[in-house]
Amino acid sequence: MAGAIAYISRDTDGVLWKKVLEAGLGPIDFRTRDNLGNKDDIEIVLAWKPDRGLIASFPNVKLIVSLGMGVDHLLADDQLPAGVPITRIMDDGLVGQMSEYAIYFALRHHRDIDKYAESQRAKTWKPEDFVDTIHRRIGITGLGTIGQDTASKFAALGFPTAGWSRTQKTLAGVETFHGPDGLAAFLARTDILVNVLPLTRDTKGLLDARLFAALPKGAYLINMGRGGHVVDDDLLAALDSGHLSGAALDVFNTEPLPRDHPYWTHPKVKVTPHIAGATNPRTASPGVIENIKRIRAGQPLINTVDPVTGY
Repeated sequence: MAGAIAYISRDTDGVLWKKVLEAGLGPIDFRTRDNLGNKDDIEIVLAWKPDRGLIASFPNVKLIVSLGMGVDHLLADDQLPAGVPITRIMDDGLVGQMSEYAIYFALRHHRDIDKYAESQRAKTWKPEDFVDTIHRRIGITGLGTIGQDTASKFAALGFPTAGWSRTQKTLAGVETFHGPDGLAAFLARTDILVNVLPLTRDTKGLLDARLFAALPKGAYLINMGRGGHVVDDDLLAALDSGHLSGAALDVFNTEPLPRDHPYWTHPKVKVTPHIAGATNPRTASPGVIENIKRIRAGQPLINTVDPVTGY
């Protein structure tokens, strides 16, 4: 039998991953975080938020697979073994979930659903003034797989949609901006900002007071990228001042979100527990299985990550 596959995650027990991997690879030596056995046997690591230095303790590891589409949780480990390829999952199911999350909270804000909920509680019949869809401008930061899917769906719904990315991208029906020089113009035309950027050295803390001030008054934020993109005090200040009308937050600087954090009770904040997109082993496994076959056959890998850029 080939080298062992280690499943490193605190969130799930890996049973379903073992099942789908065996369906594609045949019998495997599958180890979990609490039952690693002889670490010399481990050839492939499937990981989500591993402890610092754990992967480096596997002397014969040949491939590291992120169990999410983002890899910042891996690159945060400064002891990650050099030269070992890192790949990420590509999960169409997860991509669809992410766009659903953004569309739901955007429509909830766009159609004033929270105001109507207040009216219902007060038993008040009160139609609200509304903004036409063609005048509600959506902006997506990050035009990778998730960002492109999300932007295309907003455009299909009739919203003027734009995207901003590090490098130039082209997407049908979507206005695109790129680089530091394009950020200000992008923000100025964005009424609902949806963040799906990867977390890198360049994007950490990007959603700060300066960025919020560059958005039109009354803009709304949906963050389903990473909590590290947001400077929490700056966001709270922008909400309290009225410059931002609200925020839907799925990711946080500290997870789980501490019970005493102001986001829990802030009247303009919606909190969800990092559920905008969940990895489904059934839909995520084909690419992982393909890469395991390739690494064992000495062939080029797919869905690889550059540890310098972080994606």
